[in-house]
Amino acid sequence: MTEELTKKAAEMLLKGATLLSEPCPYCAGVRVMQEGQALCISCGRQPEKKEIPDITNNTSPLEKIFEKKLESLSKELEQEKDHEKQQNILKTINTLLETIEKMKDKQ
Repeated sequence: MTEELTKKAAEMLLKGATLLSEPCPYCAGVRVMQEGQALCISCGRQPEKKEIPDITNNTSPLEKIFEKKLESLSKELEQEKDHEKQQNILKTINTLLETIEKMKDKQ
């Protein structure tokens, strides 16, 4: 581990970076992650930066309504003791999930 890499890793950590539990795929060294960029402290290699799409901006108002409904149904299911009612809630949840998936496929 070079002194330069140590300093860079320390600077990244001070700026809010985190240590990764997965070792470097090249040398099995310790890696530091900041803003989607991982740096190996041992060999200094950095994989290509990959942007993670922000799905919250792509969510339509209808999808947000469905997600709220799913949350509500999940809470209802948790409280429900009657197995028949549980099955009906699960069917409704499944239908909502299928509809959301179809909406995403069309985007």
